Amino acid sequence: MALKEIKTTEQKITDAARKVFIEKGFDGARMQHIANEAGINKALLHYYFRSKEKLFDAIFYDIFRQFMPKVGIIMSADVPIFDKIRVFVSHYVDMLLNNPFLPAFVLHELSRRPEKILNVIKDTGVNPEVLNNFLKNEAEKGHIVYIEAAHLMVNIIGMCVFPFVGRPIVQGFILGGSSEKYGQFLNERKEKITEFVINALKK
Repeated sequence: MALKEIKTTEQKITDAARKVFIEKGFDGARMQHIANEAGINKALLHYYFRSKEKLFDAIFYDIFRQFMPKVGIIMSADVPIFDKIRVFVSHYVDMLLNNPFLPAFVLHELSRRPEKILNVIKDTGVNPEVLNNFLKNEAEKGHIVYIEAAHLMVNIIGMCVFPFVGRPIVQGFILGGSSEKYGQFLNERKEKITEFVINALKK
């Protein structure tokens, strides 16, 4: 089988798997569902990916590695801190909107195999200490109220992620079960989170 054909088949499989995982979630997805979506037989699917978990891992690593380098660029860019926050939140929410299955999978993996998630994050080269030093410098210059990097990161990520992992509460209870309102709510998160964080940091 030619290398080009192998890549094409792998791409078809990962595209199909991403769609199935979004629709059915990790636990609800079956290899047969993915094979059907990709238009191949199950034996060929298993030839490329021996299990659903390995297939999900491949998708997860690809998404995460595409996103994390952007974080490094944002943090190292010579722009005001509030602009960094706007760009980071925008990229992070966009990633979650495009991959809504990701937060639940990450939480599942953190409880089951935390070392795997930690290794992926470490491989990106993003260093929280660099952010912490930047925040200290900004506070010393009087630009912001100082906050440790750990708290800032957890605050932002928590506000971005909860509407996805807490969808039954957000959509089913707070928004009265409306999928239309839920979609609108998610799209509003970029602005609302950014405003909240920036206002908390202003002197």
